[in-house]
Amino acid sequence: MVSPEKQVKVIFGDVAQQGDAVARYDDKLVFAPNGIPGEEALVQVEHRSRHILTGQVVELVKASPYRVPPRCQYMGRCSGCQWQHIDYAFQLVLKRKAVARQMSLKGDFAQPPVLATLPAIEPWHYRNHARFSVNRQGQLGFINRDSNRFVAVDHCYLMHPWINSVLGQLQGKCPRVHQVAVRYGVNTGSWLIQPKLEPNLIAYDSGQAFYEEILLGRRFRISASSFFQVNTPQGERLVDVVRDRPNLTGTELVLDVYAGVGTFAVLLAPRASRVIAIEEAASAVKDAAINIAGSDNIEFRQGKAEAILPQLAGEVDAAILDPPRSGCHPSAIATLLKLSPRKIIYVSCDPTTLACDLKALCQGGYRLREVQPVDMFPQTHHVECVATLVRDDHSPQLILASASPRRRELLAALGLDFTVISPRQEEAPATFDEAPEAMAERLARAKATEVSAMYPSKTAVAADTVVVHQGAVLGKPGDEKEAAEMLRRLRGQEHLVITGVAVIGNGRSAKGHVSTKVVMRSYSDDEIAAYVASGEASDKAGAYGIQDPLFTPASRIEGCYQNVVGFPLCHVARMLDEVGLPRRPCPFWALPPRCQRCSRQGTLTAASSA
Repeated sequence: MVSPEKQVKVIFGDVAQQGDAVARYDDKLVFAPNGIPGEEALVQVEHRSRHILTGQVVELVKASPYRVPPRCQYMGRCSGCQWQHIDYAFQLVLKRKAVARQMSLKGDFAQPPVLATLPAIEPWHYRNHARFSVNRQGQLGFINRDSNRFVAVDHCYLMHPWINSVLGQLQGKCPRVHQVAVRYGVNTGSWLIQPKLEPNLIAYDSGQAFYEEILLGRRFRISASSFFQVNTPQGERLVDVVRDRPNLTGTELVLDVYAGVGTFAVLLAPRASRVIAIEEAASAVKDAAINIAGSDNIEFRQGKAEAILPQLAGEVDAAILDPPRSGCHPSAIATLLKLSPRKIIYVSCDPTTLACDLKALCQGGYRLREVQPVDMFPQTHHVECVATLVRDDHSPQLILASASPRRRELLAALGLDFTVISPRQEEAPATFDEAPEAMAERLARAKATEVSAMYPSKTAVAADTVVVHQGAVLGKPGDEKEAAEMLRRLRGQEHLVITGVAVIGNGRSAKGHVSTKVVMRSYSDDEIAAYVASGEASDKAGAYGIQDPLFTPASRIEGCYQNVVGFPLCHVARMLDEVGLPRRPCPFWALPPRCQRCSRQGTLTAASSA
């Protein structure tokens, strides 16, 4: 039995849903803020139950290399930022893992197709919306989520500088107000301050009913009670992701369910024949009536989604879902399944409810193509996701035979619609006289052959990567010890990365390989330990990912960068052309940044006429 006063020594292995670090002590889970996975720490136990201990980190026995000094003096007391102490690049890794975990636990997806988190353009001063609590002395601040204690603040590193200027002018001057809401149009200079404050209390007008913001060139009116994304630059990036997923050609009927002030409807309208938007909140519908001006192909209907959807009839090509944190109403999902749109794009700020709803949609005849986390909320555990589902009777011609999320991301850059199936067979070891190039091609062909046998009418593409160092072939490590040993062997050395690619389809087949020379930097044993502890080494040939933004293992690369990632796009595109799979030219802007800088990118921006 652990008393509430006792200190326990733990090694954190993960993060919880609310952002706390998680460890095990005997048969109990230990939750503590301000920890990082991989750290060894002393935790002062403050509360206990039968299976759970909660407390505070009082001493770091071994700090994570991803630990950074928090900027904010209120860190911990305020509780608004859970992760200021974590390097931003590692925050992105943790968010992807958190999403994948909920997809597995709540969605029953064995190998959830969760892509790397899209980083924020600016990880500080990004919020355009603040809601300050006010105490009896007229001080503005926030309420700690755990203690419910008021914390007065003079500056918030998440808020836009304009909002901080308002905070500075109001601090200590609002004794008869319980809350102050401030919203700011980053691209317009428009603002909203509620409630109406006493005259001369502040240099800005207050009591506005709405403010305006511009997103991707379109102006939107947002009332005080209407929802709008709190991160304007990332909001634009989110819209870009959503607009890209349905592959609209201008002839489609699109549903925008939980449409809010019409953001997605307005920005999708130029790419669709008709958009039907559904929204319950009267204030948002009133805003939308103004926002859709000039878009003659948008029809707005006010009401609950579960009430409006049954009124619709006819063929729907795509549906955009952006429900509140609680997710979609079950009857709304049931009706959507009857309407059976070709694609469903689901936007969510809660991975748990997203996973549950995706499970229901997939049980009703859809296939989850991918989940794209978008970091709308840096320095916190919150993450936005865009999930893409496709109707199974429109299953793509192309199958990627791989469980690798990196290969999914790269193949998506070709603009192809594809599904993912993970091969089940074990990889056979190399024979005594087998060349590494032949081994990589053999393993890739075995994967493609297995999947092609299951779906003979489809085209299967597969790849396998090996690392060759001083004549020895390094595949994926068997455990953490082997991963660390591989990284020590490669440290400061040069080696070859060989990726074999195989394509089978249309009665034809093609195979080949690409080799790239990589020179590793002299990273430390501590860096190796931290990288292995992060879990990122376990599924990679040679135990490293060239693209890891924190470990950054390579000092020089000679050849194709994407080949080291595990999928040489130019080679893959050429082989798909060889077997006669039709593909569209890939727009230059859609290419991965490394491919944009490559002299061979023309292979990707041109398509075969086959």
